[in-house]
Amino acid sequence: MRELQKPIQFVRGVGPNLAKRFSAKGIDTIENALNFYPLRYEDRRNIKKIANLNPGAKHVVMGEVLVSGESGYRKKAFEAIIGDGTGMLTAKWFHYKTIYMQKIFKKGRKVVFYGEVKFFGGKRMLIHPEVEIIDSGNEGEPDSLNFNRIVPIYSAIDGVYPKVLRRIMERIAQEYLDFIPEPFSEERLKRFNLIYLREAFRKIHFPDDSDDVDKLNRYESPAHRRLVFDELFFLEVGLAYKKKLYEKEKGIMIIPDDSINEKFRNMLPFRLTSAQERVVMEIKADLSRSYPMHRLLQGDVGSGKTVVAFVAALTCIGGGFQVALMAPTEILAEQHFLRYRNWLNTLDIRSALLTGDVPKSEKTKLLEEIEDGSIKMVIGTHALIQESVRFKNLGLCIVDEQHRFGVMQRSLLQKKGGQPHVLVMTATPIPRTLSMTLYGDLDLSVIDEMPPGRKPVLTRVVNGKDRLSVYNRIREAMNKGEQAYIVYPLIEESEKLELRAAKQMFQEFREKIFPDIKIGLLHGRMKSQEKEDVMSKFRDGSIHVLVSTTVIEVGIDIPNATLMVVEHAERFGLSQLHQLRGRVKRSDSPAECILVAYRRPTEDAYRRLKIMKETDDGFRIAEEDLKIRGPGDLIGTRQWGMPDFRVANLMRDAKILSDARNEAFSAIESDPELTKPENQILKTILSLYWKNNLELARVG
Repeated sequence: MRELQKPIQFVRGVGPNLAKRFSAKGIDTIENALNFYPLRYEDRRNIKKIANLNPGAKHVVMGEVLVSGESGYRKKAFEAIIGDGTGMLTAKWFHYKTIYMQKIFKKGRKVVFYGEVKFFGGKRMLIHPEVEIIDSGNEGEPDSLNFNRIVPIYSAIDGVYPKVLRRIMERIAQEYLDFIPEPFSEERLKRFNLIYLREAFRKIHFPDDSDDVDKLNRYESPAHRRLVFDELFFLEVGLAYKKKLYEKEKGIMIIPDDSINEKFRNMLPFRLTSAQERVVMEIKADLSRSYPMHRLLQGDVGSGKTVVAFVAALTCIGGGFQVALMAPTEILAEQHFLRYRNWLNTLDIRSALLTGDVPKSEKTKLLEEIEDGSIKMVIGTHALIQESVRFKNLGLCIVDEQHRFGVMQRSLLQKKGGQPHVLVMTATPIPRTLSMTLYGDLDLSVIDEMPPGRKPVLTRVVNGKDRLSVYNRIREAMNKGEQAYIVYPLIEESEKLELRAAKQMFQEFREKIFPDIKIGLLHGRMKSQEKEDVMSKFRDGSIHVLVSTTVIEVGIDIPNATLMVVEHAERFGLSQLHQLRGRVKRSDSPAECILVAYRRPTEDAYRRLKIMKETDDGFRIAEEDLKIRGPGDLIGTRQWGMPDFRVANLMRDAKILSDARNEAFSAIESDPELTKPENQILKTILSLYWKNNLELARVG
C-alpha cells in the first residue's frame, strides 16, 4: 500500500513539470492515477478507409495531411484535408489556436481522426474531431499502444497529449499493479462473480481484444463491475461501522412525562395521520434506548414533519432535557419559532430564537438562560454552534433541511451535549438508492401520507409572451381575497443574464401593473428585521402579493396563499420548483402553480417542466431529478465527508449497491471491529478509502 501512495512524479516519464499538470487534475499519487479511469473506449482495430465512411456514424480514419489552413471571411475556421488513396476527408474547427494548428497539421504528416462523419456540399467532413499524430515506425504504421486495439480515452489533462498520458498509464500498470492487495476472499469473489482486483485495474485501463467494447462503454464490463462493487462495498462498510459505533455509545435514556404530549394533542384542531403516529412511535422507541438516536425524518412538502418533530421535542423536554433546532435560514428559523412558541407558551415552556441578528444586550441574557436550563427549547441558525452557546442538559438536536448544512456544522451542534439524540429532517424526498447510500448509518422514518383533505396543486406551464394572462390570474386570486407569490431567479437585473429580477419587477408591479394591490418584496440581502416585517405583513394579510427570490423555498407557511408564479421557471431545478410549489400546498383550498418559461427550454429544462405538470408526488420527482442531474450532482458527497464516486452510478448500479450493502453490513455484524485476520487488508483499505472521515460523517 505504501508503494501505491508514492508521488506520481517518480513514475518514469513524468518528473516535476508533468507532475504539476497531473496534480491540477487531482492526480498526486500512483493510487490516484490507477483510479483515473477512462471516460470511454474506442475500437481502433478497424481503421476505415475514407471511401467506406458512413455518414452519421463515428469512425476512426487515418490519412496524410494534404493541405491545411484558415478558411472563411467573417466567421473563420481551420480546415485540414487528409487523404488515404481512396478519397479525401475534411476536418474543421471553429474554436482553435492558429499557431498550434499550423504546427500540428503540417503537409505530409500522418494523423488519425475520430468523430462523427457528416456530408456537406458533397464532401465528407468531421467537425471538431479528436486528433492524434502518428509516431511513424519503419513503415509509418500506428504504434501498438494507441492503435490496432481497444484504446482508452481519458479526460484531458492540460498540457499532456493523449498518447503521452496512455504511455504513462501503461508504465504504471506494468510496474505497480502487483502492489494492489486483494481484500476479498475467494469465496466472496465466487459468490458475486467478481474478477481479481489487479485484473480489474489492468483491464479497465487496457482491455484485451476479447473484451466487449459496448459493455466497456456502458461501464458494464467485468472490470467495471468489480471496481463498482468495491467502491460501494467500502462506502457501505464505513456506514455499517458507524452504525455499530452509535450503538456502543452511552446515550441519554429519556423517560418522558406523557401528560405534556397529551395536553399538546388536545390543543391541536386535527388528529395526526397514521403515518405521523407510526413515526412518533419510532422516535419515542429510540429516545428510550441506552444509545443515542440517529434518525432521518423524511416527508414530502406539507406531510406534517414539523408536528412530529415537536412531539419529539416535547418528549425530551418532558423528560427534563433541552432541545436545539437548527435551520439553514433566518426566515425558516423564525417560522419554526413563531409556530412552536405559540404551542410552548400554552404549555408554559420557555423557548428562544437565536440568530446572528439578535442584539448583543438580549443575546447575553439569552445565553445565560440557555446555560442555566431556564430555556428548554432553542431554535436558531448557525448561531447555535457558536462557542459562546452552552446548554445545561441538551437531550435532542433537530436539524431541519439538513442537506443545506455541512458535516462540521452538524457535528458542532451535536457536541453541545453529552451524546444527545439526533433527528435530521428533510422536505426533499430522496430516492431509495440514495437513502441507502447517504443515510446507510441512520434509521429512516418516512411520512408517506398527506393530511386528509389536501388537494394536488394544479400546475401549468405558460410561455413568457402570455404574461398578461398570468397577471389576470393574479388579479382573480386577489378578488377572491387570496394571496400570491411571484418568484424570480435574481434579486437585481444583470448585464450578463437577460432575466427579469425581483427588485425591478416589484417596482413595476407596484407602480404600473397592480397599483391598487399591496405588494411586498423579500430577498436574501435584506436585514433580518426587514424580512421579519415583510413576512409578518404577508402573514396577517396586509400584503397581498409577495415578490421574492428562492429565499421562500422552504418553511414559509401562509395558508391563504393559493397561487405561486415562478418566472423563468426553465432556470430552476426540479427540487426547487417542487419546494416552491409546496408553499401553496398549506391548506385545503384549491391552489395553483404557474411556471412561466421564456426562452426555448433545453432538453433537461423541458423534462423538468413536463414532470412538474404531470405530478406533485415528491418521491417520483426525486427519482426523475436523479435521472436528469445524476447522483454526484444531487448528493454533493464532499459536504457529507464521504468519498467521491469514481466509477459507481447509483441509478445504473442499483443492483450492485444492494448486494454490496448487504455484504458490508453482514461483514460488520460478524466482525464489528474488523479484527479477524481475513479482514486486516479490508480494514486498511477502509481507512484509506474514508481518509479519516468516519468520525465526521457519522453526523450526516
